[in-house]
Amino acid sequence: MQAERIDLVNMTREEKVQYWLDIAIEDLDLAEFLFASRRWLYSAFMCHQVIEKMLKAYWTATCDDVPPYIHEHKRLSELCGLYEQMSEDQRYFLEEIRPMNIEARYPDYKRSIANSLNEDKISMIVEQTKQLQQWILQKCLLKMRLSNSSENTSE
Repeated sequence: MQAERIDLVNMTREEKVQYWLDIAIEDLDLAEFLFASRRWLYSAFMCHQVIEKMLKAYWTATCDDVPPYIHEHKRLSELCGLYEQMSEDQRYFLEEIRPMNIEARYPDYKRSIANSLNEDKISMIVEQTKQLQQWILQKCLLKMRLSNSSENTSE
């Protein structure tokens, strides 16, 4: 069975933003499941994915082009203008979760990251991910409302 391809080109801006938000919600659900299953490394990886998808949703809400194919949170947030709006704690969290992008890493790197994790640390990562997800969501919704109201007043 072949996976369904999403046609982002022909979607409205709102549909594209919702696409990224929906994936972020699925990733967070999986992160929480993996945390409960004590699969801490992969829970942390999914938290990394949540933030990446949220940043791409914000990018889509604020920029006319497609989000770049990068996974570096700091760079994504800088490019879409969100980084300067973040608190020091949020910026620190981006740096702290950066090594959790383990998708294409060698097993010894994954093992070293896994050895640095414990239940308390992953619990904190999941909680901070939820907080940052909600913060970015609010920024995203605000941009969408502002965009829609400016479109309505220009007609």
